[in-house]
Amino acid sequence: MTIYLFDGTMDGLLTAVFDAFSLKEQPEELLTEGDALPLFCERTYQVTTDEEKARRVWTGLEKKLTREAMKLISVSWLSELKELNTPLFRYVCKVFRQGDISRNFADADVLAVTNIARRVLHEQLRMKQFIRFQKAKDGTYLAVVSPDHNVLPIIIDHFQDRFNDQPWLIYDAKRHYGFNYDGKTVIRITFEDESAVPFSLENGKLNEEVLSSDDQLLQNLWRTYFKAICIKERMNPRKQLNDMPRRYWKYMTEKQ
Repeated sequence: MTIYLFDGTMDGLLTAVFDAFSLKEQPEELLTEGDALPLFCERTYQVTTDEEKARRVWTGLEKKLTREAMKLISVSWLSELKELNTPLFRYVCKVFRQGDISRNFADADVLAVTNIARRVLHEQLRMKQFIRFQKAKDGTYLAVVSPDHNVLPIIIDHFQDRFNDQPWLIYDAKRHYGFNYDGKTVIRITFEDESAVPFSLENGKLNEEVLSSDDQLLQNLWRTYFKAICIKERMNPRKQLNDMPRRYWKYMTEKQ
């Protein structure tokens, strides 16, 4: 059994595909460095990430797959799941051997990649629904999130289109980066010292000294409204948890 080891990046995975064809072999698994090796591993090969090799593989994929299939691959990678590495690696290898197999859901690797991409897209939808903004005194709207998957890059266009007349910042506390919109352009940001930021990474709340007084009033009104429309006789906790998983509650005004 031959195992390929890579650095966990997309370029690294694409380089592994390039190397597999160059060496004329098909490894059984693609693992990240530090993963436990299978019991019957006979040989390991260390993949050295090469941007030029990765670019050539990606360009080759674009010639063989539809735009929809390429998007599916990109979206699946945002899952950050280690269980994706081997199926996606084999999927890409099969495309170069068999052509466009993106609709062949009888193939276990195609099905695995597709299902993971769907999980990411589902998370993307929930982020659009459950993000709650707070207004700072300087007029900037802040939202803190910590999604299971790295969906910020694919939801930012939605918020730029919907809130293009106001500055905002959406920050991923789990991955320690965010996107800031100043009314004209969106830029990716990070903080050198997160302990100094004027908001809590635990619940997303702005510090009182920077929170707009109007926003505090609106938050209280929203909580009151949320409680007022609740009909106790029709409460269905199981359905509520299914529609609004508990992991999102800590950043939602109506649940604080």
